[in-house]
Amino acid sequence: MSELREPWVVGVSGASGTPYAASVIRALLAAGEAVDLVVSRAARLTILDETGISFRDAHWREDLAGWIDTDDLDDVRYWPAGDFAAGPSSGSYPAKGMLVVPATTGAVAGIALGLSKDLLQRVASVTLKERRPLVVCVRETPLNGVTLQHLVTLDAQGAVVLPASPGFYAGGSTVRELVDFVAGRVLDAVGVRHELYRRWDGELGGAARGA
Repeated sequence: MSELREPWVVGVSGASGTPYAASVIRALLAAGEAVDLVVSRAARLTILDETGISFRDAHWREDLAGWIDTDDLDDVRYWPAGDFAAGPSSGSYPAKGMLVVPATTGAVAGIALGLSKDLLQRVASVTLKERRPLVVCVRETPLNGVTLQHLVTLDAQGAVVLPASPGFYAGGSTVRELVDFVAGRVLDAVGVRHELYRRWDGELGGAARGA
C-alpha cells in the first residue's frame, strides 16, 4: 500500500499580502510537506495586482511556479474555489490542517460563522470540526469590533489567530525578510520546521550583529 498523503491546506483569500502565502508555500515544500492549495476568486485579483500574474484554474501549475518562484510542484494539488466536491471539503480527507494566509475580514467572518460560502471557508469549517490545526493570518488594520468578535470566536473554537505582524528583533531589513518572518511564525504555529528567520536567543543586539 502506498504511503498516505497528508497535506497542509493553504487557503489564500483576497487580502493584500500574497507574498506571505508564497513564502509559506515555498517553506512547506522545502520542509518536505505536501500542499493542497485553494485560491479564492478575490485572491486572484490580488495576486494579479501585487505580482502581475494571472492565476488561472486551467494553467495553475505554471502560474503558481511564476508566483512562488519554484518549479518543484510535485507535492502540490490545486482545488478551484468553487469546487465544493473537492477532497478537502470532507472531513474524511486526510489533511494535517489548514493555513489561511492572508485572511480577509470577510473570510474571518465566514469561517467564524460557518457560512462556507466558498471552498476556502468550507475547508476551514471542516478543519475546525475535525479538531485539526487552523491558522488564520489576518491582514487588515485597523480592526473593527465585529471583526474582533469574530477573531475571539475563532480562538474559542481552537484556531490560532495570527496577525500579519512582522517582528524586527530578527534583523530583517528587506521586505522579503519581513515577509518571511510572518510566514515563519505561521509555520511555528503548526510545528513545521523552517529557517525563515533568526530566532530570539535572549541576547540583546543580535539583530545588529546579524547573529
